[in-house]
Amino acid sequence: MSPPPPNYEFQEWWNKEREKNSTALTDNPNTKPTWSAVEIRSPAPDRTVEKSRARSARQLSWVCILRLQQAAAGLAWLASGFFHLLSSARRRIASAAPDRWSNSRLYRIIKAFSVLAVVLLLFELAAYLKGWHFSPPSHASAEDLVEFLYANWLFVRANYLAPPLQALTDVCIVLFMVQTVDRIVMLLGCFWIKLRRLKPVPMVEYGGGDAEKGDAQDYPMVLLQIPMCNEREVYQQSIAAVCIQDWPRERMLVQVLDDSDDVDVQLLIKAEVQKWQQKGIRILYRHRLIRTGYKAGNLKSAMSCDYVKDYEFVAIFDADFQPAPDFLKKTIPHFKGNDDLALVQTRWAFVNKDENLLTRLQNINLSFHFEVEQQVNGIFINFFGFNGTAGVWRIKALEESGGWLERTTVEDMDIAVRAHLAGWKFIFLNDVKCLCELPESYEAYKKQQHRWHSGPMQLFRLCFFDIVHSKVSFPKKVNLIFLFFLLRKLILPFYSFTLFCIILPMTMFLPEAQLPVWVVCYIPGLMSILNILPAPRSFPFIVPYLLFENTMSVTKFNAMISGLFKFGSSYEWIVTKKLGRSSEADLVSFEKESEPLVESKGLHRSSSDSGLDELNKLEVSKKTGKRRRNRLYRKELALSFILLTAAARSLLSAQGIHFYFLLFQGITFLVVGLDLIGEQVGDQVRCCQSMRNWSQVALVKASMENHSGTHLVIWLGNVIQVENCHSPTKGGRNLH
Repeated sequence: MSPPPPNYEFQEWWNKEREKNSTALTDNPNTKPTWSAVEIRSPAPDRTVEKSRARSARQLSWVCILRLQQAAAGLAWLASGFFHLLSSARRRIASAAPDRWSNSRLYRIIKAFSVLAVVLLLFELAAYLKGWHFSPPSHASAEDLVEFLYANWLFVRANYLAPPLQALTDVCIVLFMVQTVDRIVMLLGCFWIKLRRLKPVPMVEYGGGDAEKGDAQDYPMVLLQIPMCNEREVYQQSIAAVCIQDWPRERMLVQVLDDSDDVDVQLLIKAEVQKWQQKGIRILYRHRLIRTGYKAGNLKSAMSCDYVKDYEFVAIFDADFQPAPDFLKKTIPHFKGNDDLALVQTRWAFVNKDENLLTRLQNINLSFHFEVEQQVNGIFINFFGFNGTAGVWRIKALEESGGWLERTTVEDMDIAVRAHLAGWKFIFLNDVKCLCELPESYEAYKKQQHRWHSGPMQLFRLCFFDIVHSKVSFPKKVNLIFLFFLLRKLILPFYSFTLFCIILPMTMFLPEAQLPVWVVCYIPGLMSILNILPAPRSFPFIVPYLLFENTMSVTKFNAMISGLFKFGSSYEWIVTKKLGRSSEADLVSFEKESEPLVESKGLHRSSSDSGLDELNKLEVSKKTGKRRRNRLYRKELALSFILLTAAARSLLSAQGIHFYFLLFQGITFLVVGLDLIGEQVGDQVRCCQSMRNWSQVALVKASMENHSGTHLVIWLGNVIQVENCHSPTKGGRNLH
């Protein structure tokens, strides 16, 4: 075994220490130390390792420069986004059309209040600079006119303005708490349904296989209605979804009830109906020359046909709805053995719920409506408002309840209330879903909400005495009047708008009237959590949901007032704009379902000649239509100005929660007022829309020219493939 190598580091250290000690002794020869000390040091570290681990000044400077660069990039991104928002707002203000309700009474009141808010803010700011907030002046101590006016203002607001405002605040708080209790009770009912697994169970079931192979006489006669009006974007998918129902063809009839005033759209829908007629589907096209009563008039006209008496049930689907092939098999069996059952309503599912922030917020509201409101009312009291579509009615119940009436814009709620007063029952199926679209633009959503909130007030005014004098039990009368109409249709928009858009900013200028923090922050937060529970994936949007619901309260309040007092806009029906959000998988499934009906060998020459010339003219004309653009909503902009002014006033009183709420609520009103939420209409969107319209014409024309040997396949405006129909594929098609 070889000896260990010598330790040169220790030797070097020992020599240095010996030299140091000897030097110290020679420098002072007269000193005789009485003690000796030895300093022990660790071996000298490796300089190369220490240099690699430690950071030099240059490295530290580079790290600091990198951090500064990241911070500068973040600030530049924020500044770019802010200036982009300002640029969009400037262009929107310069080019956007004003809101069509900008000259309403409510807007004039809001505008006057905004001017008053600015005057009061300037007055309070001047008083703050003079120190009057800390030592309020009195009439006796007033030295000049401004001080005297401020002393009078303090006296007036404390004795005459604050008491009625505080009383209104207390009333709204009570209504707010009642609404909160109602929501909690509804959610408890929903939890009980989930816990006990309660749901309607049909007494009979139809075969799970192909309906064509079973005994057709076992299936009742069903009428399927598709009311539509200028539905260029969605007519194909809705007609296809209804026509492929798994139901014997001789036991169902499809009515396409077209109220379109656009001749081009009429031609497209007629061609689609002819295509399905050639496939063996019993389908009819109906068009009214005089469009009276809107959707109610359309349905009433269709039910007046002589052949309707041969049918027992009627299923109704709006133009953007796509029922599953087994829809009738899941709904019709519930009528068997329930002779007092009038309606089976199914749930809506949305194909575009994740399209933008607006559709996500709508999904939260409608998920609560179906999961909680409709399901709880259906299980416990067998009554709820008919949603107007995706439901099956017993025709006998419709006739005994008076049929479709044209007196309101909510004909679905009207017939539901009259059927309930006549003793009929309803069932809601939460596990049966029907695909549909949500409005993607704020303009379309606002018009829809105006109709949905003005119509119930029209109906309440018309049927109040009918409810009072009806033969239903007293609890049912109380439920209809106080819960169904007053609490959920009138009180909700009233207190939401009054409390958060009027009272809250006024309490900043009238601090003698107090709005508790728990009303501003905690209870609205609790309500938002309760509303969002049926859609748990939407929890990241809870704050935008709370702010947006308060923003929509101005539209709902205006609609409620117009419907209650018979203002002109309450009777206006505007069809909700759809974009045809059907996926390629949906279109392929429709095509595959329709292929087994008959062997597709092209349309007959006689049927293709009937509309080919008109479609040629349609393709040549290429009408551009009315140019769409985003709008300015002046009521929302005026309220944004009021809320931001009140937020500035709250800084003088150091009210933190109120300031943040007013600030973010004012910004939300500003974004909505500039129409920066939802779909943004630009040249690209209009170009895509024109391409989609052209593709529909080309697809119909190609189908009509199928006999010539060419077939054009188009998905939503994109030409996929032009192919020969004589290729060895099934039915002459080769879908990719």
